[in-house]
Amino acid sequence: MTRATIFVPAYAKINLTLAALGKRADGYHELASVMQTISLHDTLRFSVGELGSGSDTFACDVPELSGPDNLVTRAVALLRAEVGRPLPPVSAQLHKEIPAQGGLGGGSSDAATTLVALDALFGLGISRGRLEALAGQLGSDTPYLVTGGTARIYGRGERVEPLPDIEPLWIALVTPAAPVATAALFRALTPADYGDTTATDALVAAIRAARPIPLDALENTLEPAVFRLYPEVARARDRLLALGAPLVRMSGSGPSLFVPSRSLTEAAEIVRRATAAGERAWICHTVTRAEIAASRVSFIQQS
Repeated sequence: MTRATIFVPAYAKINLTLAALGKRADGYHELASVMQTISLHDTLRFSVGELGSGSDTFACDVPELSGPDNLVTRAVALLRAEVGRPLPPVSAQLHKEIPAQGGLGGGSSDAATTLVALDALFGLGISRGRLEALAGQLGSDTPYLVTGGTARIYGRGERVEPLPDIEPLWIALVTPAAPVATAALFRALTPADYGDTTATDALVAAIRAARPIPLDALENTLEPAVFRLYPEVARARDRLLALGAPLVRMSGSGPSLFVPSRSLTEAAEIVRRATAAGERAWICHTVTRAEIAASRVSFIQQS
């Protein structure tokens, strides 16, 4: 018998700024970034049964993502281990819209949303800080995606400083068919690929002062390495510029590219031209922490 069902969106993210500052003693890279959630999202459905009525199940509409290593399954197991007492079985279903290996945090968002949703469904009352610590065991972007919105990221991604909401922006998003192997990319970085915190510091200062975002100052210092190792991403960037995009930036380690805009007409025209040129393209917009929290609550249905 099913006790409750909840549908929850798991939002994608973009990196408004990103710099790898250097390699740490633990093998990870020290990062500086401002992250922002956007409206493109996966959808998760959780059904909770009666205690002792069965085992957890998981299904995804992308067959290759349906295995036991999916971050949703791992998040469920991690939460059970954290609680340390029997919990009712969970049936999880995942509808994918965020491109896998796209630099948009899709899998990480699925994992973070799973932790938050099951904490609410089970009434566990786990603190945000502890949820972020658990999320850090599942991926570098996952702690940030526990709450999302606008935030500055430190460390390897596990240190999250919430920032005031940025001004609402339209996002023309394009994901080239050139999946980037993130771990391999970071292994290939050389000191020449490292950046500093200048762009991140400038963006944070503008956000804190409630000034308009300096769109032309957004920066991702991983772009040269990605463009060198995955030339199709560089070609996609060049095509967008040729199609009239005033500015193109890469999210995360790519391959997804985005064009921030204050004009729906501009964003829609870029997406129209990119789609006509054979690209996978979406019109999205920025999403705040409050909007994420409200969407998680509003999707709950008791049955």
